[in-house]
Amino acid sequence: MALTWLLLILLAIAVLGYFAGRSRAMASADGNLRNLHSLPSYYGYNVALTALIPGFVLLVTWLLVQPLIVSNSASGLLPDSAIPEGSTRGLLMSEVRRVANGLDGAVAAGTMTEDFARSAHEDFADVTARLKEAGQIITQEVTAPILLAAQKYRSMSASGNIAMQIAVLVVTLIGASFAYIRTHKEFRARNVVEQGILALLLLAASIAVLTTVGIVLSMFFETMNFFELHSWKDFFFGSTWAPNFRGGSELSILPLLWGTLYISLIALLVAVPIGLYAAIYLSEYASSVARSVAKPLLEILAGIPTIVYGLFALLTVGPALVSVFGQGGALGVGWMASSNAVLTAGLVMGIMLIPFVSSLSDDIINAVPQSMRDGSLGLGATHSETVRQVVLPAALPGIVGAILLAASRAIGETMIVVMAAGAIAKFSGNPFEAMTTITTRIVSQLTGDTDFASPETLVAFALGLTLFIITLGLNIFALYIVRKYREQYE
Repeated sequence: MALTWLLLILLAIAVLGYFAGRSRAMASADGNLRNLHSLPSYYGYNVALTALIPGFVLLVTWLLVQPLIVSNSASGLLPDSAIPEGSTRGLLMSEVRRVANGLDGAVAAGTMTEDFARSAHEDFADVTARLKEAGQIITQEVTAPILLAAQKYRSMSASGNIAMQIAVLVVTLIGASFAYIRTHKEFRARNVVEQGILALLLLAASIAVLTTVGIVLSMFFETMNFFELHSWKDFFFGSTWAPNFRGGSELSILPLLWGTLYISLIALLVAVPIGLYAAIYLSEYASSVARSVAKPLLEILAGIPTIVYGLFALLTVGPALVSVFGQGGALGVGWMASSNAVLTAGLVMGIMLIPFVSSLSDDIINAVPQSMRDGSLGLGATHSETVRQVVLPAALPGIVGAILLAASRAIGETMIVVMAAGAIAKFSGNPFEAMTTITTRIVSQLTGDTDFASPETLVAFALGLTLFIITLGLNIFALYIVRKYREQYE
């Protein structure tokens, strides 16, 4: 039974429980609403939620726990001699999972039968060839220990899925039956339902935190695998980025971090003045008609896909800069040899960030109490003096928060940098040279024929975790400043 069908069955039981609970409540009250403690719909919702929530919680918990148990069991079939030099058991288990998923995909594609997938005596080269023929992703030749562990992984996963479906259905039916039996005219269904809804709201509010924790943990474990294969001192304190899948790589984040911060700085130098001046005009000087037209048009920039900005940089901005600063350009200085440069990416990224700065700053400036403006004007200050000496200082914490949020957005940008900044990792202060960033290298290391048992691939997770910590810190700091500003005037 597919997971989709299981969810549909749970929903069907909940719907049937709703109508059954409603009918039972009305029957116990002899059809008179006045005899019911709660409205009939609450009795129906009580049965539906009591059936749906326990089954759904069990389903989610099972889906999270089962892979851990299956992986630990399958890992026991891998002898120490099967672990290649320079690798770990965790990395080899990643390959086992890929082979297990590949066997499922190959059976579904018809390139091998179920008996063939379960057999441990087949030619391993033939198994590898059939998996690749079916388009399955495997990063090394299938060996006997890997195949046996993958078959064990498939078998336990299949048995676990069947047990999960039975357990979820049983728990759902028990919950529905329990709620249906205790449905009576004097039952306080409204109180129970409202408490259940409150619990669901609390769970929904916790999803963001749980998602953040899940992201950090998923990258953290792969990062630990990377540091088992590569020196953390070279990663954090080295000066060269030179990945080599044949060995001898130098994987330092510092050149990439420099390129990331350099491009982001140029982007902010473009976005902050333009965005802030636009916000001041829209909030303090523009008429209602001009504001109603200009603000939506400005915010359209935020909805343009970044790949479109990348094409704009590649086809328009880059060639335009070369025509001015390149050899034989308008200035004749020969500073810029190619359209791929820090300046190209920074200018286009700055244009992309303008609506982030302008929209947030506009809302923050408008939040400054009108009484502060009236007091300044009443003391004889001009409009411009009021804006400079009263409104902007009052809104400064919020504006700083908006700038920090835009900075975190710039640091995490990928497509514009891929298409406009080049792919060279180095320390340089020349904005007319090509450089690369952390996000660009993450994409590069995880695309193509990658080997997840090599530090050259696993470094992408270390880069991602570092970038995540940097942007998360900026976001937390920005939200702290904005919250402090709001508390001051609410």
